[in-house]
Amino acid sequence: MDQFQDIRPYHDDEVRPVIDRLLSNSEFVSSIASFAIPKLYRTIPAVARFLTRKKLAKQLQGVNDVKSMQSVIALYMDQMIEKTTSQLTNSGLENLSKDKNYLFVSNHRDIAMDPAFVNYMLYHAGFNTVYIAIGDNLLKRPFVTDLMRLNKSFIVKRSLKGRDLLKSSKVLSEYIHHLINSKDNVWIAQREGRAKDGIDCTDTALLKMLSLAKRGEGFQEALSSLHIVPVSISYEFDPCDVLKADELYQKTELGTYAKDEKSDINSIVTGMIGFKGHVHVAFGEEITVSSDDVDAAANAIDQQILNNYLLQANNYLALEALQSSDVAVAESATTIDATKIDDQTRAKFKERLAEVDPKILPYWLKMYANPVLSRERASKNV
Repeated sequence: MDQFQDIRPYHDDEVRPVIDRLLSNSEFVSSIASFAIPKLYRTIPAVARFLTRKKLAKQLQGVNDVKSMQSVIALYMDQMIEKTTSQLTNSGLENLSKDKNYLFVSNHRDIAMDPAFVNYMLYHAGFNTVYIAIGDNLLKRPFVTDLMRLNKSFIVKRSLKGRDLLKSSKVLSEYIHHLINSKDNVWIAQREGRAKDGIDCTDTALLKMLSLAKRGEGFQEALSSLHIVPVSISYEFDPCDVLKADELYQKTELGTYAKDEKSDINSIVTGMIGFKGHVHVAFGEEITVSSDDVDAAANAIDQQILNNYLLQANNYLALEALQSSDVAVAESATTIDATKIDDQTRAKFKERLAEVDPKILPYWLKMYANPVLSRERASKNV
């Protein structure tokens, strides 16, 4: 019996039937057509669907296993990187050994692109690609579930409560340990949901979940066996920055934020096709878990994520803008060396700034400024 069947990615023998099912799914084809050829889809949707299905069938005709599916995804990644980034860099790969397998615990800014960029760096450096943890809140459409599970994604059941949640968390923990023991790499976000405010912090509940599979051996041994490596991802421009700022505004100022069924899909697509500028992926060093103190383990991850995060001009420009309007920020923040920010970068930032609705602007600025402020606070607490 496959105890992980309802959460695991698809196996090689399941890939082709799932692809055929997707190609016959009108909702899936319509979704792709609406983004690939939007003008034609708006005017003659039937023709747009026909052309999209034909193109997809040709691209996927030779895909019969996970490896060939990932090769197709890699081609799409290359095209996306070419169109939506100005520069893609990495650091820390020299810290990794190809003789070991790792659980990469990452800060979380973009639903799909965070693990995609980590995967891209590992793939081109000759490492095994990662199995990706993804929340079931994103899988409200069967075709989305199929797409994710085709790309080595496994499901985190966040919607459960009480005993059902505990049972599910134990199975999830066992599956992650199973993957690491099977010589596979795994990616998981450091907390549930994206850090919309730009503050990266590891949820201790995540670490407790990871220890459930080896409860009898203790927290220290359970986490040590996973070879946890923190990862920091930095986007010069966050394509979803306005969406995130608006959500924070509504929650703070209006007391509520109503997410509709298309919100997550919209965020996924916006993050994929939106301009990101310079993206940097920083791999840390495997953490040392020296006790059963869950807070100490979380702090060890946070310290590396914070220190390895690439602060870019936009982070400092946002802080500069905040300092002129927020006395508390001005008094607590580090002095900005304006000579490190060239006129072209400043002009580009001002253009972007002018497009932001004034009512959500403070949240937008803090999103970019908080990585600088977080590092400043951490340095004062050392």
